[in-house]
Amino acid sequence: MKIVFMGTPDFAVNTLESLIEAGHEIALVVTQSDKAKGRGKKLVFPPVKETALVHGLEVAQPDRVRDSEFVERLTKIAPDVIVVVAFGQILPESILSLPRLGCVNVHASLLPEYRGAAPIQWAVIDGLKKTGVTTMYMDKGLDTGDIIDQRIIDISSDETGGSLFDKLAVLGGEIIVDTLDKLDKGTANRTKQDDSKSSYAKMLSKEMGLIDFSEDAVVIERLIRGLNPWPSAYTKLDGKILKIYNALVVDENDSAKEKPGTVIAVDKKSFTVSCGVGALRVLNLQLEGKKRMDADAFLRGYEINVGTVLN
Repeated sequence: MKIVFMGTPDFAVNTLESLIEAGHEIALVVTQSDKAKGRGKKLVFPPVKETALVHGLEVAQPDRVRDSEFVERLTKIAPDVIVVVAFGQILPESILSLPRLGCVNVHASLLPEYRGAAPIQWAVIDGLKKTGVTTMYMDKGLDTGDIIDQRIIDISSDETGGSLFDKLAVLGGEIIVDTLDKLDKGTANRTKQDDSKSSYAKMLSKEMGLIDFSEDAVVIERLIRGLNPWPSAYTKLDGKILKIYNALVVDENDSAKEKPGTVIAVDKKSFTVSCGVGALRVLNLQLEGKKRMDADAFLRGYEINVGTVLN
């Protein structure tokens, strides 16, 4: 099958590699522009571009896919299907209607739940027990197209945004091969989404990581896991940003006796902070200007006392 692949971040790499391994012809890989990063503003390739170049694939990085010159280029390729995974641009009707078998998107949720930019992290933050990936026919809406196939996995009690990202990326690579096989054979399902059951997973921001210790410890612990490794949940200690990557809920059924954010216990391996309901035992963290480390290593070089307030 002749494929044009559109994707940009790490999450899309597994899908591209699965298509290559399955023997499909990748006629063109389309990704976002290189970005300047670091103090030296060195241009860095998107992960999908790096993978494409390793495999000797042709790469295009249009500023706007809707530009007539680029649409004409796709028309000349005449792909059987366009596969899209976290690409980063909205496709116009001129592209959506171009492939013989349509444009197929791999989305990291069980649609219609968690449409939008950050379904993986919000699944953890919201305390879901299950999630998965969906392949769908793309239309003009945001993740609103007809569903072709879905794969479901459990979300473990210690799942982080990062670990779930990795699992769903692998699952995305598996499902797309199945989906394209069904499309080729004419056996693919086409199930309309129930819009009344839809929800939106808004884009992540650094600001949303600020911990409100007046919340229930269970809610905060899910936020910590969902935003691990990026953008991370954080508070302040002695005026410095303190990122928290791992914590355990303790006394979750009891109301905190101390003001939320107060350190109520310290031992050699951790310290415990009161919350609106229950408390959190902090196990892994990073203080501004320092490396990420376990709490025991941190406490050997930084003194925290009972009564210290994080805010």
